[in-house]
Amino acid sequence: MICFLQKNKHYPSILQPVWDYLLQYHQAELRSPLFPVVISVSIYLLLVTLYTLLDILATSWPTLNRYKLHPDRPVTWDNIWTTLGLTVYNHLVYVFPAAVGQWLWRPPILLPREAPTLTGFLLGILGCTVVFDFQYYLWHLLHHRVPWLYCTFHAMHHQYLQPFSLVTQYLSAWELISVGFWTTVDPLLLQCHCLTTWGFMVFTICVSTEDHCGYDFPWSLHRLVPFGLWGGPPKHDAHHQMPGTNFAPSSPTGTGWGGPTWCLPSLPEIHLLRKV
Repeated sequence: MICFLQKNKHYPSILQPVWDYLLQYHQAELRSPLFPVVISVSIYLLLVTLYTLLDILATSWPTLNRYKLHPDRPVTWDNIWTTLGLTVYNHLVYVFPAAVGQWLWRPPILLPREAPTLTGFLLGILGCTVVFDFQYYLWHLLHHRVPWLYCTFHAMHHQYLQPFSLVTQYLSAWELISVGFWTTVDPLLLQCHCLTTWGFMVFTICVSTEDHCGYDFPWSLHRLVPFGLWGGPPKHDAHHQMPGTNFAPSSPTGTGWGGPTWCLPSLPEIHLLRKV
């Protein structure tokens, strides 16, 4: 269905002028295997820089501080440097070599002349989000329920009980690779247009960064999506407070795939909570 909406020739796409411009002036950059990596890293750094500036200003700006989920617990410079250090390390040791490998061995991307329809573009992003949400729910639940997986791969992410934007990629290599793999593969499984693929990548980065930002703004996505269908920062903050809850990144309780999962933390989680 998504593929049909993207390729329907009877209705010119509202995105066609934008796609024509990109093909005419930036085709070489778009075809490069490095482009998805560059746009992902750039968007992430832009967002965490913005949120980090807000964290710094919030300590002396009461109007901003009142939107923090934990206004009495400011983000410290030690928090910033620690999480930033691991982020830089992961990108230099894992992301950069993977990007170079794609650049050396993957052929340039074939770009279609036609843009996706606006409906196909939006449905493609929605479909990929639903699939990714389900995949990460299963991965996340498994890594909380199996003590060895939790201690070895996921406990690092829970070192901070009150998340802030740089905690988004405060991850083990295995978790970073898993998330990156699904983000790359899901648009291929749904046969999405490359413009839809890039839109989905940007959307997931925006969502994951917002989930960890530590703010509850009036314009946050969970306040814009009706009927409480989106989790947002409050739900993910609750997951860091009570690690046995809210396993999916987007659904309102994180339990939409498998019924209620509210429970007491597991043994490694209790140990971690005591340690922190």
